[in-house]
Amino acid sequence: MERIYDKKEVAACVSKSKYHAVLELLDIDFYLIKYEKGELVSSPFRKESLFQIVEQGSINIYFIRDDGTRYSLSKGTTDYFLGDMDIFYPKSSSIYAEAAESLTCISFSIDKYREILLASNRFLALICSSLSVKIGTMTTIDAAPASLKERVISYMKYKCADKTLKGIEQAAFHLHCSARQLQRILNQCEAAGLVRKTGKGTYRLNGA
Repeated sequence: MERIYDKKEVAACVSKSKYHAVLELLDIDFYLIKYEKGELVSSPFRKESLFQIVEQGSINIYFIRDDGTRYSLSKGTTDYFLGDMDIFYPKSSSIYAEAAESLTCISFSIDKYREILLASNRFLALICSSLSVKIGTMTTIDAAPASLKERVISYMKYKCADKTLKGIEQAAFHLHCSARQLQRILNQCEAAGLVRKTGKGTYRLNGA
């Protein structure tokens, strides 16, 4: 991830945005964030609340349940909003956005500029339009079929602190499987080099 604060470069990007007429009226210090493919653009682990507008590239947005089941919410491309819900509600603990390719976003802090955003009728109209589309999409989604192995990997990657599973019995409860099934999957993942055992009943996802 790279943050760019150069005023000329930022202004040029904002001026090209579909929403430039609204953005340029807001008294906000914008900056750019560039992501590489595979980087998380938004996640529950990020303490900072950002509003981001995709200007180049695309993202995948998905929901991870506590049992590791993954729901694909949508694919965002140019002009897609990230952080629109965060203006009104606490950040979701289960929604992630990942760069599907090299990505550039116009960004700013929600916490710093919340009052300015809520006072702009034109900006709120954009948010309403964005959320309406997202709600319509969410009513038709289904969980992506996933094997227990895939759910275990998702659970470790997105739900475990430091991508480390601690306690077979507790994890098996969340994953809706038996402790024996989970242990078998972890043994297979360890043999395949996907995880490594770091202690009794404790496994860490490799590459974490």
